[in-house]
Amino acid sequence: MTEPNYSDPKYFWNRELSWVDFNDRVLEEARDRDNPLLERVKFLGITQSNLDEFFNVRVASLKKMESVGYEKPDASGMTPKQQLEGLSEKIHLQTDKQYTTLNRSLLPKLADYGIRILKPDELSTPQLAYIDDFFHNELAPVLTPMAFDVSRPFPFFANDSLNIAIQLIRPDETKKKNKEKSFAAVPVPGMFPRVIKLPSANNEFILLEDIIKYFVNELFIGSEIKETATFRVMRDMDMDVAEEDASDLMKEIQRQLKKRERGKALKLDYESSMSKYLRKTLIKHLHLTEADVYAVKGPLDLTFLSKLVKQVTGHKDLLYPPFTPYEPELFKDNNLFDLISQRDLFLNLPYDSFDPVVDFVREGAEDPQVLAIKMTLYRVSSQSPIITYLKKAADNGKQVTVLVELKARFDEKNNVHWAQELEKAGCHVIYGLVGLKTHCKLTLIVRREEDGIKRYMHMSTGNYNDKTAKGYTDMGLFTANVEMGIDASNIFNMLSGFSEPPYFHKLVIAPIALRQFIYDKIDAEIQNVKDGKRGFIQMKMNSLSDAGMISKLYEASHAGVEIHLLVRGICNLKVGIPGISDTITVHSIVGRFLEHSRIYYFWADGEEETYLSSADLMTRNISRRVELLFPILQPDIQHQVMRLYTLLWSDNVKTRVLQPDGSWDRVDRRGLVKLDAQEYQADHAKEIADYLITPTDETAKTTFENEHRFIPLMKPDDSLDESGDQK
Repeated sequence: MTEPNYSDPKYFWNRELSWVDFNDRVLEEARDRDNPLLERVKFLGITQSNLDEFFNVRVASLKKMESVGYEKPDASGMTPKQQLEGLSEKIHLQTDKQYTTLNRSLLPKLADYGIRILKPDELSTPQLAYIDDFFHNELAPVLTPMAFDVSRPFPFFANDSLNIAIQLIRPDETKKKNKEKSFAAVPVPGMFPRVIKLPSANNEFILLEDIIKYFVNELFIGSEIKETATFRVMRDMDMDVAEEDASDLMKEIQRQLKKRERGKALKLDYESSMSKYLRKTLIKHLHLTEADVYAVKGPLDLTFLSKLVKQVTGHKDLLYPPFTPYEPELFKDNNLFDLISQRDLFLNLPYDSFDPVVDFVREGAEDPQVLAIKMTLYRVSSQSPIITYLKKAADNGKQVTVLVELKARFDEKNNVHWAQELEKAGCHVIYGLVGLKTHCKLTLIVRREEDGIKRYMHMSTGNYNDKTAKGYTDMGLFTANVEMGIDASNIFNMLSGFSEPPYFHKLVIAPIALRQFIYDKIDAEIQNVKDGKRGFIQMKMNSLSDAGMISKLYEASHAGVEIHLLVRGICNLKVGIPGISDTITVHSIVGRFLEHSRIYYFWADGEEETYLSSADLMTRNISRRVELLFPILQPDIQHQVMRLYTLLWSDNVKTRVLQPDGSWDRVDRRGLVKLDAQEYQADHAKEIADYLITPTDETAKTTFENEHRFIPLMKPDDSLDESGDQK
């Protein structure tokens, strides 16, 4: 029998269109009536920030391909031109859905609670006096009206900046019979808050651009203002760093940051009431097409909604209940090096506290027995305590080596700053390998002890960022495993020098070996099925888009291997193809926390191998990044990781199930006990963590497992009520 062609384009969804489907799942959370109202508002804002970044980078890349005539199709058989056409159609529909959600659902519901965004003609006398004072004493001196005529070039509008387009008749035209229209614009200054809280007993607000519009006549004295309309331009923000030609990577990054702000215009958002004159003027001079412009019925740039939520007072009932990550007493009362030398320790963020990770670096900085700290940093917060302790370690005479990834997208400026700060403190800062982003999450602390030198490690699926650790789900491991320690040292030697280790004992590194390692594990499951045994794979990741990996999963499904995939975002794999993918099931969870952990599990003929990783199954992760995959060797932690996977797989509240037609359907909960896996972990963080930390208490384990059973899924279903909200 002929082997199928697992790389046939008809077996793949397009990567970019799949991303739009993911953003639509986020939008569903804004429409879900079971979510607290202000959280729904925040979800709507998230869809906008997601979309903005997508245009800045992904659409920018496709535009560049189209401009140079690149016609090679992707894995799904679509050329860049076809992808752009498909995206335009799909994103226009999604934009309409965003504003339908805002105008028909969220704003009326907010008004029911006295939370209103007002226009100037809706203000009370005291409120009008307030904006009058604010405009004349604070705002007006900063504003810069910009005209466009034969003597003045068309203004430059920065990426993501809000601007007011103005159609006017100039003073020298007002007396003429055939008056000529002129174009002008006023940028909305970014140094002021966009959401202005009005003086009143209620939660009443006005947007900054509406204040400027109200007083715009004062900026063009003598002219006749015919029209004002808000618009926003999105530009190409993807960086093009030729590392091989850059003698100093940091200087090259800084140069590209300045250059990036003036990238090519990609998208124009404008108020739907804008006249043809203003609209055509903008399209012409921004060099856009009709497919690139988006008319919106409401305030532009919905990211302002998160700022609105922060200013609302007296409505905690409209937010998620407060959640405090749990930190077991074991971590608080003991030296971490003593604990890790006895057994591996596991953290399940954000349900477990991130503090032990910070403490690990702090203790390393303060412990006189510690000789060296080595760490990779991809994204850190603007006030990172980890940076503070790394600088302290250098000050205390430790050998501190930090790999700072300068090319971490949209964190470049922050990372350049921290790299400079660390160098000033005496740390040895490295920037990784030419052509590769370093995305692995690894800390190595070398300590002198009575029996010799000992290595302690922390490895994680997520960044060393104390801020995102409160909102992203990630898993981390503390270990003093000797072989992993040797591997970790070899990784840092590879990153900082010219070392090329012949092999790794336990850790798996991309781009060197991760792809083949996973291929081999999948092949082993295929062989087990051929031998009449069970074949079973469970994987969790952010995105699945690598064509080779998808083809290998199809090969496994064709052989009869059962495959469960938890994929939060992009998924290019198709399910339900007879003989190709009919043993594959794909779930996606979008909820309160961003699912960020990566888990790779293989049945392995009953040996059950579990791995955590910094890598998604995307080509960029596997082939163009330094990524880390590490095994969970301690049985109790392995058991816990897979119990958490089972919990997520059994979720029937936030789960969507991929269908053969590419749609994502919610789970039909009829006959099932409601199970929100994220809510469950938040509510039971203490029990889950304590269960793991006391593995010798078999009675406690049995009691816990009996009390916390997970309900299996039934068939999926999706339904909306008449208002467009999710039931």
